[in-house]
Order: sequence, then C-alpha cells, then structure tokens
Amino acid sequence: MIAAIVIVLVVLLVIGLATAGASVRVLREYERGVVFRLGRLMEPRGPGLVMLVPTIDRLVRVSLRTVTLTIPPQEVITRDNVPVRVTAVAYYRVVDSQRAVIEVESFHAATLQISQTTLRSVLGGADLDTLLAGREHLNEALQHVIDAQTEPWGIKVTTVEIKDVELPAQMQHAIARQAEAERERRAKIINAEGEFQAAAKLGEAADVISRNPVTIQLRYLQTLREIGATQNSTVVFPMPIDMVAPALDAIRGATRSQHESDGQAGGSQAESDAPTGGELEAGAPRELPSAPELQNSDQPVGSTSREH
Repeated sequence: MIAAIVIVLVVLLVIGLATAGASVRVLREYERGVVFRLGRLMEPRGPGLVMLVPTIDRLVRVSLRTVTLTIPPQEVITRDNVPVRVTAVAYYRVVDSQRAVIEVESFHAATLQISQTTLRSVLGGADLDTLLAGREHLNEALQHVIDAQTEPWGIKVTTVEIKDVELPAQMQHAIARQAEAERERRAKIINAEGEFQAAAKLGEAADVISRNPVTIQLRYLQTLREIGATQNSTVVFPMPIDMVAPALDAIRGATRSQHESDGQAGGSQAESDAPTGGELEAGAPRELPSAPELQNSDQPVGSTSREH
C-alpha cells in the first residue's frame, strides 16, 4: 500500500514538473514573445520570465536584433545594355513582433525575395558609370524601396550596400583603355600647365636680368659649377655676348677695309692697262662720234675732207 502511494506521488511530481516546464518561459533581452491562446493573439511578452497556460497558450519567439541578409548574385542588364553580375547585402531588424508573425508567413524569406527583385529593377534603370561610381545614390534608392515594401510586416530595413559588381572581360579591357586615355590626358594637361608656369617664371627672370646685367655672370658661374659636378670630360664655357660683340665688330671692320683697299688697287691697275689717246689695238672696232659731236664739228654731215 505504501509503495503504491509512493509511486502515485512520484508520478504526480513528474507531471507537475512537466507542466511547470511547459508553462514557464524565459525570454532574453533582445527577444519578444508572441502568445496565441486558443488561436487568439494576446499581448506581447518579454523579456524575462513568462508564464503560460499549459496546452492552451503557444509562444512564438521573435528576435529584435539586426539581421545580416546576404542577397545572392543577380544577373542585371543596365540601362546602356551592359550585362553585369551584382552581389549586395541588406541589414534589417524587427520593430513590431506581432505584425512580423501575423502579416507574413516567414519575414526573413519574404525580405530576401523582395530584396532580390528590387535589386534587379533599380539597377536595371541605371547605366554602368552610375553603377560603378554612384553607388551611394543607388544604395539609398534600394534602401527606400525595400523598406517601403517591408514596413507593413513590421520590418525596418536600415542599410543596403552593393558589395560587388562583376563585369565581362571585354568590358574590363574597354574600361582599362578608357582609364589609361584619361590618365594620359591629365598628364598632358599637367605638363602644359607646368610649361606655362615655367615660361612665366623665365619671363620674370629675364626682367630681373635686364635690370642688372651682372646677374647673368653669376648665372654663368653657377652653370660651370653644375657642369663640373658631373665630372664630364668636355666643359662648355659660356661667354657673354657683350664680350664677343666688340671683337666681331673689329673683325668685320678689318675685313671691310681689306676689301675696299683691294678694290681701289684693282681700279688703278685697270686704268694703267687701258690704251691712251686715240690708239687702238689692231682689229678693235672704232667708236663712232655721237650726234652732238658731229653737229659741233666744222665738216658737214655726210662729207669727207680730202687733202690736196
């Protein structure tokens, strides 16, 4: 009899412990409990100790922490007809645990699907340059669109980031050539600006040298020092034009005087070699007198004098 009573007490104790375990829940600080009593929604519970009616109440745990949602790679055709492969990541959290359980069957799967479709639609309306350089605006657009879709479910999408953009190999080569051409253009512009600034500085230096000619001598000495530092076998010595000009003028004057003296000597020699008076060489043509000479002569024109 005593043994039967002990067995009954043990069974009742086990049933009590099992019932107590089924009616007591402990929720963490980041968790909320959605309680259904005979299928009807009750007030949200938690955090801490939660008491339930066994076999009548059913508890659904909902985490309020931010969830990292990795969006699988999506094949996207941009507005300028360039196929790309885009990978993104989204961050969301539950702000209303009751709506997250009641309004949608699985809020995680629903958020993932709406993120994929929104990613394809938004990026399909942008060109390749915007996709590569203007990601901040695209991220904001994606966040606003996805958050507007998930707001009725009690889901708040905080951030959407485009993680990776894969381009075809041909497009990568084209972009590389474009970047190289852009770098060459910038290098030429920088070089031209440097030449312009150097020319301006040289003009200022010329103005300074023109006001004080001694500075050019100092510049010559500095040039010699630079040449000597290189240990060259050939040394070029710059000579001022002011020093060379008088010597060149003297050489030109001496050359001109020599030519003039040679010319005068040649003229006198020619005069001495010419025939004197009316002497003519044999076979040389005789020069006829001019018309005035004939008119002034005593003999009539066309007559000849004959000596009797």
